[in-house]
Amino acid sequence: MANILYLISAICFIMALRGLSSAQSSKSGNMYGIVGMGGAFLAAILTAKFSWYPLVAIIIGGCVGILVAKKVSMTQLPEMVAGFHSLVGLSAVMIDCAAYFSPDSFHIVAMNGQIFTSSLIEIGLGLVIGAVTFTGSIVAFLKLKGSIKECFISIVTNKLIALAIFVSFVMFVLTSNGVYLCSLIVLSLILGITLIVPIGGADMPVVVSMLNSYSGWAASGIGFTLHNDLLIITGALVGSSGAILSYIMCKGMNRSLKEVMFSSGIRAIKGAFEERHNRPYTRGMPEDAAFLLKNANSVIIVPGYGMATSQAQHALKEMGDMLKKRGISVKYAIHPVAGRMPGHMNVLLAEANVPYDDVFELDEINSSFAACDVAYVVGANDVTNPAAKSDPDSSIYGMPVLDVEKAKTVLFLKRSMGAGYAGIDNDLFYAQNTMMLLGDAKKTTENIIKSL
Repeated sequence: MANILYLISAICFIMALRGLSSAQSSKSGNMYGIVGMGGAFLAAILTAKFSWYPLVAIIIGGCVGILVAKKVSMTQLPEMVAGFHSLVGLSAVMIDCAAYFSPDSFHIVAMNGQIFTSSLIEIGLGLVIGAVTFTGSIVAFLKLKGSIKECFISIVTNKLIALAIFVSFVMFVLTSNGVYLCSLIVLSLILGITLIVPIGGADMPVVVSMLNSYSGWAASGIGFTLHNDLLIITGALVGSSGAILSYIMCKGMNRSLKEVMFSSGIRAIKGAFEERHNRPYTRGMPEDAAFLLKNANSVIIVPGYGMATSQAQHALKEMGDMLKKRGISVKYAIHPVAGRMPGHMNVLLAEANVPYDDVFELDEINSSFAACDVAYVVGANDVTNPAAKSDPDSSIYGMPVLDVEKAKTVLFLKRSMGAGYAGIDNDLFYAQNTMMLLGDAKKTTENIIKSL
């Protein structure tokens, strides 16, 4: 019965991934995931011969999950995802340690009383991937929260740590000595920190996606240790899909995965300390923006992290509906790495019930800006920065950006004239066709609605 449930759960998880591949089918995909996880819970209880231990664990974990889901806002979703990834890594480390110290319970002991070599390889790999995922995800959580900034760490340092991990891994497999087990854990925990700390803010969506992949491979490793087919299948699904998504996002940024994940922080720091000048810019009021909007024929709204922080998506939807009633074309332009995680802006717009047909990806809508009357940018700083196309010294040079500067008028909503998450100034702020609307994006949009 447990094996049947595992099979059903595996199929449900595959269907969940399929459903989550598009906004229209995401709700059904989520339901498949819930059913699959429910089946996995039941199978776990069956294999434990109805022991109360897993039931208590499920209840405690479920209660924590409910509390987190209710408390965490949509703005904090990226941090929550990174936090959950860290728990998967920690689980892998703890289970592999349990397998090493109590091999009889995991049925990995040979006739001579030694742990199978294949099992030692599984334990070692699980420890490395799990520990890197654990500390890497914690660092990502703190960076997304704004608690720490990127700093320079030499690539040579990471290579030396990786070499030490490889030596420890080989010695652990050959000797099964606990000293090498401890060194594997400590070195991998350090590598997780040194890998993620140097990565610049603009690359964090890729980092979150890649950590998702790491957590999948860690879960798959746990499956081999526990002889659990469902964990092996699910981990492989998460690991491969996360890696593919990371590749797609890097391609969209015109960056290589190697360049993003193995950064030394040089580009990030260069951007962060770029000199800024007091340059003249045009500042407008909500009434000015309302006049321009109601006299436009087409409007393209470009949401960014500023929309998430101010929770302006509902106000934007209301403004868009008012403009549509006046016969004005309204579209939403989404950059692949806008926000702090893949699909962040899509989630927020879906929450506000923005029609899927009104939302367009970068490749679909970039050619429309030249014929657009008003581009309404809500805190999307780095993904609209023309420096990505014109300044070879910029930390985001080569990244495809939205061509908002081609619109007849750009209304740019920001709290201040400060730099974006990548730490560089945006020439678009000072362009002749740009009007800066400084202040909270939600309040500004609500004032525009009143004027309309």
